[in-house]
Amino acid sequence: MFKRKIINNLHDWKRSENRKPLILRGARQVGKTTLTHEFGRSFENYLYVNLDNPEMKRVFETEMPLDDRIKLLFAQNGKVRRSGETLIFIDEIQNSPQAVALLRYFYEEHPELYVVAAGSLLENVVDVNSSFPVGRVQYLPVRPCSFVEFVGAMGQENLIDIMYDAVNSVVFHSRLMSLFSQYLVVGGMPEAVQRYVDMQDLLAVNDVYDTLLQAYRDDVEKYVRSNKLSDTVRFILEHGWLMAGETVTLTGFAGSNYKSKDVGEAFRLLQKAMLLELVYPTTHTNAPIMTELRRQPKLIWLDTGLVNYAAGIRGEIIHSHDVMDTWRGRVAEHIVAQELLTLNNRIGQRRAFWTKGTGGKSAEVDFVWQMDGKVIPIEVKSGTDSHLRSLHSFVDSSGVDIAVRVWSNEYREDDLTTIVGGKRFRLFSLPFYMVGNMEEIISKRG
Repeated sequence: MFKRKIINNLHDWKRSENRKPLILRGARQVGKTTLTHEFGRSFENYLYVNLDNPEMKRVFETEMPLDDRIKLLFAQNGKVRRSGETLIFIDEIQNSPQAVALLRYFYEEHPELYVVAAGSLLENVVDVNSSFPVGRVQYLPVRPCSFVEFVGAMGQENLIDIMYDAVNSVVFHSRLMSLFSQYLVVGGMPEAVQRYVDMQDLLAVNDVYDTLLQAYRDDVEKYVRSNKLSDTVRFILEHGWLMAGETVTLTGFAGSNYKSKDVGEAFRLLQKAMLLELVYPTTHTNAPIMTELRRQPKLIWLDTGLVNYAAGIRGEIIHSHDVMDTWRGRVAEHIVAQELLTLNNRIGQRRAFWTKGTGGKSAEVDFVWQMDGKVIPIEVKSGTDSHLRSLHSFVDSSGVDIAVRVWSNEYREDDLTTIVGGKRFRLFSLPFYMVGNMEEIISKRG
């Protein structure tokens, strides 16, 4: 297994004096189980409990004292508990609401134990289980691999520090953009990354994508009780990839006959599963970012590699000289949206974009990001500074004097004046591979 940055967060949790049972949240196959197995190697005792196994599930659903359950779990794993630290990993915990409820007793009665849980659509358990241990658990999101993790997996660790260096990255720009182009096609799903690293062949990852897409469709049967909702979710999973990065309308989504209410409910379910996010606009330029939920959102899926495969646009990306030219720029926006989520580990992190006005005087900035109490505008666009009219409009309307452009060229800083308002601001032009370190770059040089 190649190294994931989130393993550091798990060790931070282990060292924390205020530790609570940890729930890993993430879509299917983003690496939750593999990560925890790796983490478990740092413990004297490691128990893996998969609640897809009926015998394991029965341990949590039979009335008995917690101490007896723990002894039985060791016995079922064929292990004898040794002295030292113990990690219990409860996988697929959504299969047993009783197991979810027991997390609070692990916290209250056995704080010396380290307990990690993972599963799909845990929010559905919250909705129906009144004994969910609110306030007795912690959350950590697990997402697809970031670009920096992809670089490490490709055996190019020596480039990681350099690619975040505003000065020296210029020398390696072509090499880094070549790696980023590969990441853009492969995406960040861990099994796809590992297969590509092993085989160095894009065709070798096709069956990984096919299996993943089919697994997402099969999950519909597990979590959707209504036939009408099942049909709507399946339609989105079949046709929604083609709408990635676009502003979408819920009524008649993707040319269907589905009503706004049905499509909205289906999207909410898929968002709970962390398969996608409906990214809504804001008209505000100051913190906190408040989105307009009645306006049309952009559709962003969990992984750009999956989008490219499911939408059938990999060939266009491979033969493109500049990612900005691919799929009318939507792939470039989509990968930036994906990299923005790597900037922190907040479970409730949401992305947003900015809009102003309508008609000929309208403006739209691709993304806005809250940082140190400020809202930073981000445009994904090549071209001259005078073409960034929406960015200029945002700066004029806001209290910030910093803006970001993401492009395919080398790192650059410019001190500019807005076209209309004459306001001075600094524009950071970041190559795609620097987005994952955007906050640190701005903090150091802003």
